[in-house]
Amino acid sequence: MPHKPIEYADASPAVRAVYDDIKSSRNLPDVNNFWKYLAHDPVTLKRTWESIKEVMAPGALDPLTKELVYLAVSVSNGCGYCIASHTAAARKAGMSEAMFGELMAVVGMANETNRLVNGYRVPVDPMFDK
Repeated sequence: MPHKPIEYADASPAVRAVYDDIKSSRNLPDVNNFWKYLAHDPVTLKRTWESIKEVMAPGALDPLTKELVYLAVSVSNGCGYCIASHTAAARKAGMSEAMFGELMAVVGMANETNRLVNGYRVPVDPMFDK
């Protein structure tokens, strides 16, 4: 039987604490479904939220770049949910339609050439292996 989302009103205090932090950090009225389903395992919910907060925070890479990378990996992995949520986040961080188009072209090209390299079993050139 598939899980159902755990809404705030039905959440344990530990889950509510994570929900509150997500809502506060992201200035949202509610958490999205990803978190509501992870709430079935409060330890995984908390660990995942703490990791995402750390990894996606501004650093050497700006927030838009991080969202673009997340989106590219989500497209490559075929995660429809992540594609939708990180497309929205990338747009909020400044991604234009032209940027999205170029990103999809790069993702498509990288996937094609990666498969060609794997199929032909191309050895790494010495100048790249440093």
